[in-house]
Amino acid sequence: MNVFLLAAAALAAIAAPFPALAAPAPTAAAAAARFSVKVVGTGPDLILIPGLSSSRDVWTATAERLKATRRVHLIQLAGFGEPAGPNASGPVLEPFVTELAAYIKHERLRAPALAGHSMGGLAALMLATDHPGLAGRVLVVDALPFIGTIFGADSVAALRPQAEAMRKMLLAQAATATPDFARTPKCPDALAAPAAPKGTMTNSATGACLVSHGAHVSDLRVVAQAMYDAMVTDLTPRLAGIRAPVTLLYPQDDRLLTAEAAAKVYGDAYATLPGAKLLRIAGSYHFIMQDQPRAFADALDAFLK
Repeated sequence: MNVFLLAAAALAAIAAPFPALAAPAPTAAAAAARFSVKVVGTGPDLILIPGLSSSRDVWTATAERLKATRRVHLIQLAGFGEPAGPNASGPVLEPFVTELAAYIKHERLRAPALAGHSMGGLAALMLATDHPGLAGRVLVVDALPFIGTIFGADSVAALRPQAEAMRKMLLAQAATATPDFARTPKCPDALAAPAAPKGTMTNSATGACLVSHGAHVSDLRVVAQAMYDAMVTDLTPRLAGIRAPVTLLYPQDDRLLTAEAAAKVYGDAYATLPGAKLLRIAGSYHFIMQDQPRAFADALDAFLK
């Protein structure tokens, strides 16, 4: 399997490319222990979930565009752009999904739409499987129900040794790494930024800026555990039980993967989810929102309709 898919499924998102949104402080209910929330706009509810090592600001451009017609809930996992709190030790992904479900119930959100990038997409799928009826619809932005596919593993048991090794490596690095949560980068506007040299996760200047920034604002303890949690999660056998409509946006760039090969990888991964809508975003790597912002906006609008 090529480098793009390995990076796309295993080490996702980053952090804040744009200035923070002018949003009210999170309410007591919103400020869950595992994550925080900022809410902007009015209208039907849309929950945006970032990926691994990403703050909520990765969705700023999307929220700004939609806030006139949607009430947007911008999620931020503790440890990615803010102090780790309880995510500093122990499982991260499943407790996060449990608290996200509690947030939806507490705020009495009626069938909100969920959009998640990478690990955030996996979290959205987990919520749809573990808490049926809460999500109105789910948009998965380049995530697989089981990462093991790209590592050549056919089961969680086969992948677990590698997952443990990667967690151990990151935890060793965490001992000497201090995240800078106050860092506020100014990445170029995705609609105006030039293309970037061939990389592994993004082909845009905006995306490259975000990847670099993400390394500075993430607590490696949380990165280590969240990545481990994602690697040992296999939702494939449970996809058929999802009630909500699911749309997958997957990237494809001829420099790394043909359209036919990409369609097979993602088609096979979601074969057990009847009715899933798979849409290819050409000319994109993992960070579809930055690599092809117009195509992503069009796809998101169609999903919300």
